[in-house]
Amino acid sequence: MTHTFLFQPAVWTSTGTVWRADGEPLEAVGRTEIAHRPECWLLSGTLKVLGSPPAEFVHAYLIEPPQPEHVGMKWTFESAMFGKLQGRFAAIGPSILSVYGCVASGYYGSEHLGQVDADTYRTAGMMLLQDKIVYSWQMLLKRGA
Repeated sequence: MTHTFLFQPAVWTSTGTVWRADGEPLEAVGRTEIAHRPECWLLSGTLKVLGSPPAEFVHAYLIEPPQPEHVGMKWTFESAMFGKLQGRFAAIGPSILSVYGCVASGYYGSEHLGQVDADTYRTAGMMLLQDKIVYSWQMLLKRGA
């Protein structure tokens, strides 16, 4: 199966659960758009965590398009809260793996995206600050029509 998430421009919606550091599960919904430009790919969108109070995370990743050497794709994301995260996506069989971190802020983590079919991925990941889990999540991503 050929990967569609990241590798094809599209809009994806997501539903699932985000767990806070204290282990409380919170419902989450999101929207992500993938756009391809000659110089970079852009992954942008929002994730709404429906807690009390609700929280919304806005993200915009700049991704280096894949190279013929298959060394993965570098990406960057900057925010006031997390600092400048730098990471790498790697497509391995039916999975896309991402690892990332920021030396200055101490945030780091990983995410696994497993392809169910061309229009569906399951994702699970976690973000840590130093040696403590800050967030973990499990989401279902569906490509829009």
